Amino acid sequence: MLRTETYSMRLILDDKKIVEIAGPGDITKETTDSIVNAANSSLLGGGGVDGAIHRAGGPAILAQCRQIVGKIGRLPAGKAVITVGGTLRAKHVIHTVGPVYRGGDQGEAETLANCHRESIGLADEHGLTSISFPAISTGAFGYPVGDAAEVAISSAMAALLSAKSVKLCRFILFDTRDLKVFERTAQKLQNAHSFKIEKANS
Repeated sequence: MLRTETYSMRLILDDKKIVEIAGPGDITKETTDSIVNAANSSLLGGGGVDGAIHRAGGPAILAQCRQIVGKIGRLPAGKAVITVGGTLRAKHVIHTVGPVYRGGDQGEAETLANCHRESIGLADEHGLTSISFPAISTGAFGYPVGDAAEVAISSAMAALLSAKSVKLCRFILFDTRDLKVFERTAQKLQNAHSFKIEKANS
C-alpha cells in the first residue's frame, strides 16, 4: 500500500483503488507522486493554492510553466499540463484551470469534471501512482463547495477506475468546513456508486 498522511475518510473502489478525503491540510506538504495546482490560465502563479505551490516549489516550476505558455499560449479551463515539483515533496505538479462559477448553467460542472479527468489522465500517462487535489474553483472562482465536491469526487472516481498506473487520489481540504462538506458528499454518493467507506477513527 502507498504511504499516505492521515486521512479522514477513505473510499475503497474496485481493483482496490482508493480516494482519500483529508484535512485540514496543506497540499504543498503532500508526498503523493503529483499534486494538482488550481492555476489560472497564464500559468504564472497567483494567489491561494496557486501562489502557495509556486512559493513552496521554487523557480523551477515557474520556469517550466513559462516554457509551456511559450508553446501553447494560455491554458484553457478544463485542461491540464504537468511540470516538475521543484523543491516540493511531490515529484510533479499538474496545473489545471477550473471554471469561474456563473450560476451553474454555463457548463461549469463539465469543465470542473474535465479538470479532474485530465489531471488523473496526465498522471497516468507519466506512470505516476498517486495524485492530490485541492478543492478546485471553490475559492476566488466562486464554485459552491457542495456542488464542486460532488463533481470532483464523481469524476475522480471514474478517471481512477480507468487509469492503469494511478492507484490513489487524495482530496486535501484547507479547512474543517470544506472537509465536512466533502465527507457528506462522499456518503451521499455511496448510494449511487459501488465503493466502501472507511473512516480514520473506525
